Amino acid sequence: MSISIELKDNQLIAVNTDIQNTLFNDELVLRVTKANKIMEFDENTYAKLCDMSFHNGTIEVKMLSRLLSNAPDFARGFIGIAFRINDEDNQFESFYVRPTNGRKCNDPVRKTHGCQYFSYPKYTFSYFRDNHITQYEAPVDIDLNEWISLKAIIKDDKGEFYINNQLTLKVEDMKHGKDLRGSIGFFVDIGTEAFFKDFKITLDD
Repeated sequence: MSISIELKDNQLIAVNTDIQNTLFNDELVLRVTKANKIMEFDENTYAKLCDMSFHNGTIEVKMLSRLLSNAPDFARGFIGIAFRINDEDNQFESFYVRPTNGRKCNDPVRKTHGCQYFSYPKYTFSYFRDNHITQYEAPVDIDLNEWISLKAIIKDDKGEFYINNQLTLKVEDMKHGKDLRGSIGFFVDIGTEAFFKDFKITLDD
């Protein structure tokens, strides 16, 4: 059974982010922007749920990203989730999208980098790129300033990630293995104003 959880900023921990509830088209949503480590990618930058222990199950959320006015040229509207976050915020798994590499992108190389799985701290996108490992990215048919439905089905060391009800990326070997357990976070990266709503979770164990 899926449980809906209201995303209230006083029930979340801001980890290297600024968070607040805000009205967006007359709807109360969660706004997240990156605060510290501004020029580093794939870091522990998220709004983390308090009192949450997630191992196997399904995570669902709707999310929308915009570029901030001071976003650097390489900003892509990075937005997604972190999960199985340990108490120290130094181990977790993550999946995010890059909307500017989506529908309106005319660069065929950038389009292949539409979404990303990474595992903190070692297995970042730069680690995969530097080692010519390509199976943790895929194209996405999305854009900035539109609500994107994300669903993640997590089972042991495997993850299936759906964007707008389409299976977008399948990971067979999440790098922390099958036993890591921890919280869930709403992830943002460089130059992005991120909004989240309609969060649902199913706990399988």
